[in-house]
Amino acid sequence: MAGVCQCLDVFLTSPWPLCTLCLMDDYSNLEALHTDLTRCRRCAEAGYHIEGQPVFSGSQSARLMLIGQAPGVTEVKLGYPFGGSAGQRLFKWLAQAGWEESGFRATCYMTSVTKCFPGQNPKGNGDRVPSAAEQKLCRPWLDGELALVEPEIIVPIGGLAIRLFYSPEIKLEDVIGKSMVDDAGRQIVPLPHPSGASRWHSNPRHLGQIEQALFCLRMLKAEHGL
Repeated sequence: MAGVCQCLDVFLTSPWPLCTLCLMDDYSNLEALHTDLTRCRRCAEAGYHIEGQPVFSGSQSARLMLIGQAPGVTEVKLGYPFGGSAGQRLFKWLAQAGWEESGFRATCYMTSVTKCFPGQNPKGNGDRVPSAAEQKLCRPWLDGELALVEPEIIVPIGGLAIRLFYSPEIKLEDVIGKSMVDDAGRQIVPLPHPSGASRWHSNPRHLGQIEQALFCLRMLKAEHGL
């Protein structure tokens, strides 16, 4: 299967973000990547608990990419990202930036740091956060999506996704409400995770930062003609 690493031990112990034996530069289109992604068993073969199939949506023509943490049980059942209560809150936010849910889903690409449901948090508070090793195993798929879609705007949702584009030590307070242009020329506009298990977005001190982030998105939507 193209793009799937057959050397998990080397991959997991390598200091590099991608296994040099399975770089994903052989995909000429997103459909081919999706075909292999839906068959991926990397995490399961490495001994990590996952449930359901990978969840993602969107086409190669999308100009905005939204990156979440990982799908939840509702997303696995529905087969598309942010279909649960967190998605309801997310689309209330995006409506303030000028996007209705149906239009956003039809024109934007939606994916996540890891593509499969990692199961419930053993402590009973929301879903389990994918481990660093799981994130590393799944990273080539995200890199492939970014390379093929070539989004002009990226909206990372929550700390796990945000830290892909910022320092690993960055705090949400330091980046929510601001946008930046990365080395590839893409506009990065972070948002907090809208999950009910997250307390950040419900803190009154942070509401102004969320509103500022949505204002940034509204301005970029107009500027890019989205």
